[in-house]
Amino acid sequence: MSIRIHPSILAADFANFESELRRISRADSAHVDVMDNHFVPNLTFGLPVVERLAEVSPVPLDLHLMIDDPDRWAPDYATAGADSVTFHVEAAREPVTLARAIRAKGAKVGLALKPGTPVEPWLDRLDEFDMILVMTVEPGFGGQEFMHDMMPKVRLVADAAKTGGHPTRVQVDGGVGPATIGEAARNGADTFVAGSSVFRSPDPDATIHELRRLAEKAVGRA
Repeated sequence: MSIRIHPSILAADFANFESELRRISRADSAHVDVMDNHFVPNLTFGLPVVERLAEVSPVPLDLHLMIDDPDRWAPDYATAGADSVTFHVEAAREPVTLARAIRAKGAKVGLALKPGTPVEPWLDRLDEFDMILVMTVEPGFGGQEFMHDMMPKVRLVADAAKTGGHPTRVQVDGGVGPATIGEAARNGADTFVAGSSVFRSPDPDATIHELRRLAEKAVGRA
């Protein structure tokens, strides 16, 4: 499966989102962290901001909902223009039902797991999800250190998808940069959320290219 780089706009200049999005035109998607200050202790963007971002972004939007009651709100983000909507299993009442509702609105769907949440209960339901997001930091804030002990969980998802013949992508989010992306790729991740390492670079597009190269090299594709 191809390597995908999704820079997180949590590390972008909030006052200049349109120009910041143009700086990552070589990305596969822009990762948008929606936080409600309830599920996680941080507050970021809501539906009106996502709708406007979808209008001006040169790349698709990959939404990561860190919110309470995603069963109520997640489908609305699909209709707001997101290409992909990921919700947290810890917050959802009926994850499979919600996944189907998001897909019915025309978006791809991802299931996110905090570091302490086991993935095993979901390995036989990968057909319901386009992506599994394994958090490599505790959700809520950018700039945290990559959790290397999440790699066995990444490997479990990647192996289950391959064994079952599912096209489910394996995404990692948190502390991803040049020093860590190879390790995650070797363990089966194919979709990488990188915030600070991209937006704090003087040339974000060049950094995206380099991250993709490092991931491909780690799995023998470069």
